[in-house]
Amino acid sequence: MKADPVGVNTGVHFIDGNEACAEGAIAAGCRFVAGYPITPSTEVVEHIARRFPKIGGIFIQMEDEIASSICFQGAIWGGCKAMTVTSGPGFSLMMEHVGLAAITETPSVFVDVQRGGPSTGLPTLPGQADVMQARWGSHGDYEIIALAPNSPQECFDHIITAFNFAEMYRAPVFFMMDECIGHMLGKVRIPPAEEIDVVKRHLTERKKGEYLPFKVYEGDRPEMVQAGMGHRIHTTGLTHDEHGYPAMNAEAQNQLVRRLCSKILDHTEEISMYEADQIDGSEVTVISYGITARVAAYAVKQARQQGIQVGQLRLITLWPFNDRLIREVADNTKAIIVAEMNLGQMVREVERASRCSVPLHFLDHAGGGIIEPEVILEKIKEVVS
Repeated sequence: MKADPVGVNTGVHFIDGNEACAEGAIAAGCRFVAGYPITPSTEVVEHIARRFPKIGGIFIQMEDEIASSICFQGAIWGGCKAMTVTSGPGFSLMMEHVGLAAITETPSVFVDVQRGGPSTGLPTLPGQADVMQARWGSHGDYEIIALAPNSPQECFDHIITAFNFAEMYRAPVFFMMDECIGHMLGKVRIPPAEEIDVVKRHLTERKKGEYLPFKVYEGDRPEMVQAGMGHRIHTTGLTHDEHGYPAMNAEAQNQLVRRLCSKILDHTEEISMYEADQIDGSEVTVISYGITARVAAYAVKQARQQGIQVGQLRLITLWPFNDRLIREVADNTKAIIVAEMNLGQMVREVERASRCSVPLHFLDHAGGGIIEPEVILEKIKEVVS
């Protein structure tokens, strides 16, 4: 692989999802990564560690995931696009700093290659049981964005989207891979740098003394600065005012947390990505994401060959959750099946958003392996019988 001047490995490559994620981060402009090796995400940072010295990036292996998740945020305030990468228990250790990224509005990307849990669980085997933790893992009121790719190509494409969303909304963005997708080999097309849509950081152009770091001048997000621009700012995890100074009162709390939530929720439609296939007028619609959506696609194809009218909805954006989309699906199908590798997480959101207007069936799996396509096919036939 020969990189162009900005580090993009233009061409067609046969790589796995973890390596594709690393290449996508580089293409998005990421030049700082802090992490700690943990299965099954380690290949992401191993690839980064090999590539960064050639393009002027910095990878630092911290002593643990807690240190990693604060170190990379410092790099962001220093002017870098940056991310951290983890799995399993490491994801749990990062949750306090997810809250810090949310309240300081640090445009940060957290990559989580999901495995079976809880605790040490199944380090080398897949799971999809971290999606609720991504949304609710840190305490307090805030909103995040979470994406779930289902191929090595999407690992490249959508990690760029994750970085773009982080910059656009100044919020934590989670890239929710799973072990199968992370270790899946496939063809990945990397276009020339000029064909890649990369959102640059919106740095303030206001003069010293005229800029407040957490004041919203336009839209619903503040302009950002970086170290060395000459502004005197205060960034804190405490509830703060427009100056960034602690403001320990209910009025400041109400104003801040409502904006942290609304700047994401008010843009749900722009953030929401999904694939809908023949969902209008179907006897049943299968809803899934990540590796389970790939398996479901095969089962849906088999069901159609047997004359069953079945639709499929693949969620790419998990958070913010698109209630409007689910209501639309519920209004145009006779039944819904939710398939995911956990014992009940996103299915609860589907149930809530659908308002129980159609029968909802859940196909669960405790992790450690995929849901076999035959199992999904049998569930489809059971529901329509």
